[in-house]
Amino acid sequence: MSVTESRGRTWLAALTGAEAKAASGKNSVLYADATLGADTARFIAVVPDADSRFPRARTGEVGLEQGWALAKLVRDTIAADTDGARRPIVAVVDVTSQAYGRREEMLGIHLACAAAADAYAEARLAGHPVVALLVGKAMSGAFLAHGYQANRLVALDDTGVLVHAMGKQAAARITRRPVSELDALGDKIPPMSYDIKNYAKLGLLHALIDGVNAGAPAADDVAKVTKVLVEAVADIRSSGRRDLANRLTSPAARQLRAASIEVRRRLAQQWDQTV
Repeated sequence: MSVTESRGRTWLAALTGAEAKAASGKNSVLYADATLGADTARFIAVVPDADSRFPRARTGEVGLEQGWALAKLVRDTIAADTDGARRPIVAVVDVTSQAYGRREEMLGIHLACAAAADAYAEARLAGHPVVALLVGKAMSGAFLAHGYQANRLVALDDTGVLVHAMGKQAAARITRRPVSELDALGDKIPPMSYDIKNYAKLGLLHALIDGVNAGAPAADDVAKVTKVLVEAVADIRSSGRRDLANRLTSPAARQLRAASIEVRRRLAQQWDQTV
């Protein structure tokens, strides 16, 4: 795979069958509108751009330009639908990392990523069914900026689909443990795991799609994923909810994250008692 190819680009093209447009003139943030069930949805992906003027954001990272471009694109979508039906938004997620760098920190990458996350949240709260489709890496602040605010998260069941706060090598350096030991711990402690199957155990996923060629999808693969996306949009609308409560109420979440849910309940209780 060349430096400009990515699963995000592949799936954006496969799902839309349309020529993608560059958001805000940035070749690293692409979008296309395409039929999804009875809707016309907006599909968005962050992809590598070897010519990016920011070297730390050339291989699929979300950096300054990507964060602001995502924010503007999503907000433009909201504005366009203010007086009509809210179209579904599908975030095609294959983001390698937040773009860590001195210039990025000096120029406020935290603001750029926050703007993108805020725009996705506003779209969700405005009634746009927002679905994140994880086709590759969903790492660190990049995933928070592009995808994590979706009403529903769906993922391909593939070893190349990874969700985590940081890459394995970085985690090994910080914890001073070998990668092999971290992998072994991940098998016992799902939140530490990079395996998408273990991530599913946390109750955060709406659907885990198996039997799909994640790297080179055929027509049957695209049809299978499209069906799941259509069902996710229907589930969002039928729920009548625009928040992220489903991540705490799923059977898997109740089983594996019972303590976390209880902490949230008690915090809410204390808050209600003091205001």
